[in-house]
Amino acid sequence: MLLQLLKLLPLLLPVLAFLGVLVYFDSFKLLRGRLLVALIFLGIASALASYYANTAIYNAMDVEFVVYSRFVAPWVEESLKALPLVYLLRSRKLGLPIDAAIAGFAVGAGFALLENGFYLHMRPDLSAIAIILRGFSTAVMHGGTTAVFGMVAVALADRSPHGGAWLLLPALAAAAVLHGTYNLLLAWPALAVALVLVVLPLVFRWVFKASEQHLREWLESGLDANAELLRMINRGELLSSPLGRHFTLLRAHFEGEALADMLCVLRVHAELSMRAKGLLVMKEMGMEVELDEETLSRMQELQMLENSLGPTGMLAIRPLLAVTGKDLWQLQLLAAK
Repeated sequence: MLLQLLKLLPLLLPVLAFLGVLVYFDSFKLLRGRLLVALIFLGIASALASYYANTAIYNAMDVEFVVYSRFVAPWVEESLKALPLVYLLRSRKLGLPIDAAIAGFAVGAGFALLENGFYLHMRPDLSAIAIILRGFSTAVMHGGTTAVFGMVAVALADRSPHGGAWLLLPALAAAAVLHGTYNLLLAWPALAVALVLVVLPLVFRWVFKASEQHLREWLESGLDANAELLRMINRGELLSSPLGRHFTLLRAHFEGEALADMLCVLRVHAELSMRAKGLLVMKEMGMEVELDEETLSRMQELQMLENSLGPTGMLAIRPLLAVTGKDLWQLQLLAAK
């Protein structure tokens, strides 16, 4: 057993190094180290769950093992690996493709660690070169496919922040197809290794650059939009604006006190959005900022207003907020501080 663990060490260290590189090139570094460690252990748990799930499904199906490994197992394994990311997405703890890529790679690294340990146990006769090539490429593949799931899921959630779980299906399909393609190419091991070690790093590099550019544009445009909304509210010009027309329609359905609360939600939401964006700018500059009492008070006020309006009131005001997934995530970012 100890010998098998020592054989896993050359596979684990490069994967953790790759994860460290992803964290290093993340300008905002919003994911805490203990969360990444927890995700690695969740990846190990998902590998264990996949073993039992695959065994049960394979025994229930009348197909050859090669067919199952290429067309069924990837969907089972990617679904289980995705669960930790689904939780982070639904709880608004992931809002950037970069963070989703890092979190997904951490889960995949944990998954591959247990899978490679099991593979070594079943094939103790493998040479050192075979162990490294098969094990390292598999580890990067598992990390990469879960990272792809996270990045696609974050992009879809950003466009439809209140959408249902069905939004995650394209992300799951992308991860499962990549996984299945890798399993198909295992008949040509050198090609499979090249695909993983060359293509995935290039994809990560492109995603990182595109994500950071998109985030900076969102910060700039978002700050301008929040400032303009606050200006209209403070000057009493909201009702004469395009947003005000929707607000006027709400008068027929809500009493004056509820309308006043809605207006307060718009104001407080804009103020907190500006503070969250400022926090992100400071993070990019490498500066840690503690929340002041006024910001904490505003967050409590927003929570009280949302409770007062209830689900119906918040649903009615949703078009006025015009939020994206990142807008909801940035408020959760403040709450986490």
